[in-house]
Amino acid sequence: MPEFEDAHGISVVYDVHPAQTRTRAVVQLLHGVGEHAGRYSALIEALTADGFTVYADDHRGHGRTGMAQHGGDASKLGRLGPGGMPAALAAVWQFTQLIRAENPGLPLVLLGHSWGSFLSQMLVNRHPEAYDALVLSGSALRWPGSLNGGDLNAPWNSKDALGTEWLSSDPAVGRAFLDDPLTTATPLLKLFGVVDAARLFGRPRRELGRDIPTLIMVGRDDTVGGPRSVHKLADAYRTRSGFTDVTTLVYPGARHEIFNEIMQADVRADLLAWLDARMPARD
Repeated sequence: MPEFEDAHGISVVYDVHPAQTRTRAVVQLLHGVGEHAGRYSALIEALTADGFTVYADDHRGHGRTGMAQHGGDASKLGRLGPGGMPAALAAVWQFTQLIRAENPGLPLVLLGHSWGSFLSQMLVNRHPEAYDALVLSGSALRWPGSLNGGDLNAPWNSKDALGTEWLSSDPAVGRAFLDDPLTTATPLLKLFGVVDAARLFGRPRRELGRDIPTLIMVGRDDTVGGPRSVHKLADAYRTRSGFTDVTTLVYPGARHEIFNEIMQADVRADLLAWLDARMPARD
């Protein structure tokens, strides 16, 4: 497993999945809170089969990175460690620079899910020149009233609920999440603390000076933000950042993890069609 050392001396583990055909672009995949890059195997397989090389790390405190960082103590998974949220964001930016250095001349797509989509929004605000396309799933406008800080499982709570029903309408997804030794179901606020959780708030920056094609994908029943919030996010990218190519796709019956939903094959096909139109295959 390749890894790099961040500014605090923490080794961040990542994987490189080469394109199965001639590489047309590179995708940097950012996972969500409490999980890890290994949960995206079907998505990665689809991307590499279509000519995209995928780089995916386990963020600070998460997955394999977190297990090593916390001395093998799985109860600490999800805790970011020294430097908190700013350090986690800096490590993901360091990963971007590594990817750019290893793939000169190739377009770079930033694809973030949930917390990974919030980190992606922050990265684009700070370094718009680094990315050629932006894909956000399970995202939201990072603004009070548009981002749910409460019980994400509230619509499905019952005496028999696992607490993970908000992830997917497929019950097997929630059960697998709880059984995964590299995940944690501890809520974000408890993992990050009030100060770092508040650092998630922000909006797309005004006049970024770069027109980045953007795709925002969301389940209609997603309790993190949902369609209303992501439509506001799309509008902010158009009116504040000056983006002219912003697409929003809403999936009826889908919850938070659209890449693990019952209609996941359709979600992957929509993503590939969007990418194909903007990053044609190379001869």
